[in-house]
Amino acid sequence: MAAAGTGASQVRGALVTFEGGDGCGKSTQAARVLRALEDAGEHVLGLREPGGTAISEGIRAMLLDPANAEMCDECELLLYEASRAQLVRQAIEPALEVGTLVICDRFYDSTYAYQAGGRGLSSGLVGRANVLGSCGLVPDLTVLLDLDPQVALSRAVAGGADRLEGEGLAFQSRVRDAYLQIAEDNPVRVRVVDASGTVDEVYARVMDVISEVVPGLRGRIEDV
Repeated sequence: MAAAGTGASQVRGALVTFEGGDGCGKSTQAARVLRALEDAGEHVLGLREPGGTAISEGIRAMLLDPANAEMCDECELLLYEASRAQLVRQAIEPALEVGTLVICDRFYDSTYAYQAGGRGLSSGLVGRANVLGSCGLVPDLTVLLDLDPQVALSRAVAGGADRLEGEGLAFQSRVRDAYLQIAEDNPVRVRVVDASGTVDEVYARVMDVISEVVPGLRGRIEDV
């Protein structure tokens, strides 16, 4: 990925997504990487899924509200895809076009892991829905934070559980299994990072992966 340019010489940006089960530390690491990239002078944009636009944030509120316990699996799937489509068209694609490095906390791998793995919807159905919801956009790199589901869930619900966190350990275990299958099927794009240990230890592992798509990043961070 090269820096942003102008005119005909402009280089497309890159999309880096962070994935993992609830409580794995994914959002913490994505935010820390974003700050490091900003400090290093990288042209970068941080987003989250579901969310990132006014429409998508409204959908997020519906999806995570424990009061919406009656939401059926198909409705849940379509809401995630609607939120993602709006985010891609309104925020991600325009950023990539001007050479921005986009860091997104979750993307379509989450939908596969949670709706196919966790909920048990047809993997083919979820796959087709993901193509529509992502508008055909594929991440350049996916950082998958992997942590024992029992440890991760205890972290996630320490301050109260949202609608998906409240599904329990068996659900989260199925989500993890689906994530690991995604990594096995996509070894070039998806990099599994051990999320056990301290925040600093995990961050060092994550930065080793990020440095592969941002040449010279280590040196620039050390100079800041």
